[in-house]
Amino acid sequence: MDDDDHINISFCFCSFPKGMTRLLLTKIPFFKEIIVSSFACENCGWVNNEIQSAGKIQEQGVQYKLRVSSKEDLNREVVKADCATTKIPELDFEIPPFTQKGALSTLEGLIDRAVAGLEQDQPTRKATDPDVASKIEEFIEKLTKLKDVEMPFTLVVDDPSGNSFVENPHAPQKDEALTITHYKRDAAQDSMLGLQASTEEEKSQNTSDDFRNEVLQFGTNCPGCNAPAETNMKLVQIPHFKEVIIMATNCEACGQRTNEVKSGGATERLGTKITLRITDPSDMSRDLLKSETCAVFIPELEFELGMGILGGKFTTLEGLLNDVKELTVAKNPFFAGDSTVPERSKKLGEFGQKLNEIILGKREAHIILRDSAGNSYLQNLYAPDPDPEMTVEKFERTFEDNEELGLNDMNTEDYQEQKVDK
Repeated sequence: MDDDDHINISFCFCSFPKGMTRLLLTKIPFFKEIIVSSFACENCGWVNNEIQSAGKIQEQGVQYKLRVSSKEDLNREVVKADCATTKIPELDFEIPPFTQKGALSTLEGLIDRAVAGLEQDQPTRKATDPDVASKIEEFIEKLTKLKDVEMPFTLVVDDPSGNSFVENPHAPQKDEALTITHYKRDAAQDSMLGLQASTEEEKSQNTSDDFRNEVLQFGTNCPGCNAPAETNMKLVQIPHFKEVIIMATNCEACGQRTNEVKSGGATERLGTKITLRITDPSDMSRDLLKSETCAVFIPELEFELGMGILGGKFTTLEGLLNDVKELTVAKNPFFAGDSTVPERSKKLGEFGQKLNEIILGKREAHIILRDSAGNSYLQNLYAPDPDPEMTVEKFERTFEDNEELGLNDMNTEDYQEQKVDK
């Protein structure tokens, strides 16, 4: 399907004559593809707009927590999948999953939609149960008053499918008001999404040496066109570092190639912070391993890439910077198109130009890899001697670091004693 909309003849649910449904498949970065559908009935004037995810369910769920403190925050673009739960804790308000169709709207639009849903049956409630109708009316007033932003409030969008999104208007800089958390789905969430429960993997009969020398293959689907493809997996020893698992997918249908890196060992006792001063174009050829738990900083550009974004990668420094540029500029849905704001587009363009200058060696900068799990690596061109332009620091993880890694709830000692105490 191309960018042009497709028109289907449909029946109107209100007056039953034929209406017109327009379908548009559009690719939005960060959450794959969505289908925007719009129905309009010329007879009764009823309209219905909704979105559906056209891509696969993501490997992890996602939770967006936004602290709304100004009216500008109400203009943030929001993609809410139908399986997402929306909450406003200050009002003890929650929209459960699958009670609304998916929507591409703004934060203000989400509030208006919730108010419209509550007002829908108010005339009937006033006739049958005036007390309940009065309480709902009071609650509607509280919801409507949120749009004045007289007091800050919190919006939480929790989507186990990972296909929802809340805009960061400060991109590529970090948004202090927006917290994004990726998490592993539990069995109940998998069941809600219609996913089959994962079975225990069969134990391998190969020896460790055979495993290191063997390239394993397993079937998967292409992330670009969803056609069947083969993924190759290999355990690789990185000199002066450790073993990692490299997974590469090559789609014969569309030609797309992807690679991902997983740590082959345990979480290190200390975190690692690697700082490189980029002074020469030859620095771009340094091998680089970025794990999923690694955050990337470029202080000169006031840029921060949080952990989990871009996934694990085994590439070069140039490859990482090109991926950053593609993520923040080329594939940013708010850099071009109807959602473009001139000031934001100009700022993103300047950011991309500065990144190009760093890649070409025309601008000096520092790049910092901070990995609380200690599983990231940047090549030392002077190994085994120290690199004068690079520092590697080990640090004790904070409580927040351990919380993000899931270590605070992990127990590895005295199981039997704790079981007896309970």
